[in-house]
Amino acid sequence: MPALLEHANFTVADPEATAAWMARVFGWHTRWQGEAKAGGFTVHVGEKDTYLALYRPSGTPVSGPSSYETVGGLNHIAVVVEDLAQTEGAVRDAGFEPHSHADYEPGERFYFHDDNGIEFEVVAYD
Repeated sequence: MPALLEHANFTVADPEATAAWMARVFGWHTRWQGEAKAGGFTVHVGEKDTYLALYRPSGTPVSGPSSYETVGGLNHIAVVVEDLAQTEGAVRDAGFEPHSHADYEPGERFYFHDDNGIEFEVVAYD
């Protein structure tokens, strides 16, 4: 069996608010939440086998330079959906602006940035 990506961990300003829009847009649920490393707080949001850990440090989180110019930076995270148009509407309803729409073999996609500056790619395969 090949390895399975279980989770990725992101620092965000408000884990509960971020988990809430992810639940609305992607249909995910909060799997766990509580105290985390170094006095921080984390919410795990996703599905049974995979999730995102949304971490807030004990102090005020700060934004860094462009991740595309930082070694080890997070460039974007991709989410596969069945209905691209429906998800795009949910992204807009959550207050985010879709951009960079493209068709490519074997599907189509768009991108958006959330309120933490994290870029998401939303893709639907044919």
